[in-house]
Parts: sequence; C-alpha cells; structure tokens
Amino acid sequence: MTQTASVFLSLSIAMLAGLLLSRLAKLVKLPSVTAYLISGVLIGPFVLGAIGIQGIGITSEQIEGFGLIADLALGFIAFSMGNEFRLSQLKKIGKQATVIGVLQALITTVVVDIALIALHFAMPDTLSIPAAIVLASVATATAPAATLMVVKQYRAKGPVTDVLLPVVALDDAVGLVVFAISFGIARSMVTAGVSPLAIILEPLLEIVLSLLLGFVMGLLFTLCERYFHSRSKRMAVSVTFVMLTVAISSLKFEIPGIGIHIGFSSLLACMMLGTVFCNICEVSEELMDRSDRWTTPVLILFFVISGAELDLSVFSQWAVVVVGIVYIIARSLGKYYGANISAKMTKSDPNIVKYLGITLLPQAGVALGMAIKAVELGPDGAIVRNITLFAVLIYEIVGPFLTKMALTKAGDIKEEGRRSARNEHLALKTQNKQK
Repeated sequence: MTQTASVFLSLSIAMLAGLLLSRLAKLVKLPSVTAYLISGVLIGPFVLGAIGIQGIGITSEQIEGFGLIADLALGFIAFSMGNEFRLSQLKKIGKQATVIGVLQALITTVVVDIALIALHFAMPDTLSIPAAIVLASVATATAPAATLMVVKQYRAKGPVTDVLLPVVALDDAVGLVVFAISFGIARSMVTAGVSPLAIILEPLLEIVLSLLLGFVMGLLFTLCERYFHSRSKRMAVSVTFVMLTVAISSLKFEIPGIGIHIGFSSLLACMMLGTVFCNICEVSEELMDRSDRWTTPVLILFFVISGAELDLSVFSQWAVVVVGIVYIIARSLGKYYGANISAKMTKSDPNIVKYLGITLLPQAGVALGMAIKAVELGPDGAIVRNITLFAVLIYEIVGPFLTKMALTKAGDIKEEGRRSARNEHLALKTQNKQK
C-alpha cells in the first residue's frame, strides 16, 4: 500500500469511527466531541495503531504528519470565536466577560500554585518548585474547541453561553501573559545566563503582534470580500484568509544581537481576524454561518486525531498520576470558584454564578503548547509535560459532558433545539409530492 493510500485510508477510518461512535454517544446523551475523542483513542497508537496493520489504525508517525489538519481546524475555531466579540454584544457583556475572564484565570493560578507547592514538600523528588509554578500557569488555559463544539451541536443560547464564549477566548491572552511571567521565574531558578527580559518579552510580543496581524488580515478580508458576489466564491475567500492567517502565524523571526525571538499565536490572530471581519463587514453573519458548515468534517478529524494523540503511557507512572490528580482537583476548584466569585462581583445572572465555572474545565491545545515550551526547563519541564498530558486526557473526555450538563441545567440547552436535517428534508419532499 502506498503512503498516500495509507494516509487517506487512516483518515477515512478515523472520520467514520468518530461518526459511528457519535451515534452511540447520543443514546447515552454524551456530546459528539466526546465520541470523537474516544474513537481517536481507540484507533490511535495505543490500541489499533499498536497492531501495526497499515491503514487500520493511526500510528505515532502518522499523527505527526496530521499537524496540518490540527492547525487549520484551530484556525477556523478561533475565527468562529471572533464572532463573539461583536460590538453590539460587547456593549452588553463586555465588562462582565472581561472581569470574569481575567479574575477566574488568576484565581485558578493561585489555587493550583498553593496546592502544588504544598505537594512539593510531600514529594520533593517528583515535583519541584519551578515545575509547580509553571503548571499553575498552564492551568489558566481553557480549550475553546471542545466548548465551541458543544455549543454548536446543541445550539446553546442564553446568558451563560453569551458570557462563556468571550471568557474562553480571553483565556488564551490571559494564559499567555501568566505563563510568560511564571515561566520566566521558573527558568531563572533552574538556568543561569538566561535573559529575564527575553523570557518575559517574547510572549508579550507574541500577543501584541498576533492581534495586530489579525487586525490587518481582517481589514484585507473585508476589502477583498466586496469584489465577489457569488456564495461559493465568497466562501472560498473566507477559507483563503483563515488559511493565510494560519500560514503567516507559523513564521518565526529573531532580533539580532538581543536574542529575542518573535512569533505569532494562530489562535489569537484568527480570533482577531474574525472579530474585525464581523464588526465591519455588513454580510459577516452569513459568511460566518457558511464557514461553520464547511469546516464540520475538518473539526471531526481534528477531534479524532486529538484523541489519538492522547498519551496513555502517562498512567504507567504512579507519581504522575498522583500529581495529576492533585492538579486536576485544584484546577477544577480554581475554575469553578474563580468564575463563581468574579460573576458575583459583576452581579451576573444566578445561572452564570452557578454554572459558568463548570463549562471552563476542558483543556487542550493552548495548554499543550505551553507544556511543550516548558520542556526547555529540562527534567522539571518533563514533569510539566507529563502532568499536562494526563490532565488533558481526563479533561478532554469528561469536560465536554460537564459543559453540556451545566448548559442544560442553566437552561441554555433545550431539548427542542435538537432537530434532524434528514427528517426535515424528507418531510419537505413529501409535502411537495402531495401538492
């Protein structure tokens, strides 16, 4: 079997497995995203992929080659998140979402810091102070992909959802700043001769430049869209600019002489792209809706591949499991009570106070990116990576279900919101025949 045939067969099986398992998930009232992740685990390198039959499962080598799909999917997810920053909407909840987004992230960091530093004294050989500090900053990040997928699948709408999406989007920016400071402190504790200025300045430059890139691309997107009138070509323009923004975001530069590296965050850049476009383009709502439909297969593949990436080997290390459990409990408490306290401070709706924190538990892409950066700490970075992998494995499988449960109890998800497009089409076809 050729390499091309093997790749396409693996991707086809991955998507089919995700779709079939989503039907079973519906029977037990689990979100589809959970089914996609579980199917990824089943066909991944630790289950079917371990058998070694070409094209049946996904191997570790193939996962590395699927990075393009993940980058593209995250770009469209961030682009969709930008739609939540319409000025008309921000006038209503902008201050509220900002206060909650910043405070819950900081409270989570403090809670995890306290828990892990205390654990350090019980397990000094396993968890160091630098590793504890970095892990606490990683805890700020929330996965926008899983949250957005649940919201779209169940057509969630209400006060909790209105605040949730902007808060999740803000988490990336806040998390990068907190990580920059924490990583700088940790690295200065374990490494000599490293410039603290470069450690702190690089992530801050990443945030500013990413937002600037997204702003410029948003202006160009809006200008270009005006020259096309057919739906298909305007849809193609949307896809082009998201792909172009992701591509530019992958570029990295170095300032000679001072050792500062300049890079971009594709999530922040694409989020700003969507924000600028939805606020200055008169037909942005239609194009945003059409792009969501186009990206569905890409997102299914993304979640299945994400499931295949989950490293089950972390369960073989008892120390990682212990620290991971403490991390998960502390982060969950920090997110819940952080959102609870900050929502009360802004006099939010009672349902926001009660349920928002639960919806902020999923964790994946941004946290993994931070963990990869933390590997530069050496042995301390390795424990950060392993704990993050452990937490992501748990959060990605359980988190979407908890998000769905919280939004249902808050009244943002209603049973009548679910409908079958197939049955609607058949009913319409029957009516036309009768006429």
